[in-house]
Amino acid sequence: MAKTKEDEGETPVKSSKMPVLIGLVLALAGAGAGYYAVSSGLLLGGESEVDQASDKGTDQAVPDSLPDVTYVPIEPLVISLGDGATGKHLRFRGQLEVAAAYRADVEHLMPRVVDVLNSYLRALEMADLTDKAALVRLRAHMLRRIQIVTGEGRINDLLIMEFILN
Repeated sequence: MAKTKEDEGETPVKSSKMPVLIGLVLALAGAGAGYYAVSSGLLLGGESEVDQASDKGTDQAVPDSLPDVTYVPIEPLVISLGDGATGKHLRFRGQLEVAAAYRADVEHLMPRVVDVLNSYLRALEMADLTDKAALVRLRAHMLRRIQIVTGEGRINDLLIMEFILN
């Protein structure tokens, strides 16, 4: 017959509590190290400029100087969409964020910018405009096309002021 532990009279061996104690000590050490890292500024940036200014007794922090940019308006565009039978239109108005040194260059090239925007927006389908992420994607495509027309480094951003589907 097979012998069991009860037959032999042996008592079951209890598991050691050492792994639990080691885990508890390591968890406490990790929590202490995390608290120190966050409070000393090693993680998450430490004190902000506003906190540092209030520590020095001033009420307001001195803001960084603004970048030297100017905004060049794009003339409003009205584009018919689809086959013309539906009567859908897109009204678009935007502005270009330009480094101040290049304002005259960009204004000189504005007819080309309007042309490239007209061509791109006319080629769109209604499905391209009704997607939830359409405006972000269209803005990126238009900005890239404008940057190609005006030359690299002249246009910082395209701001969409009006984008209405009728």
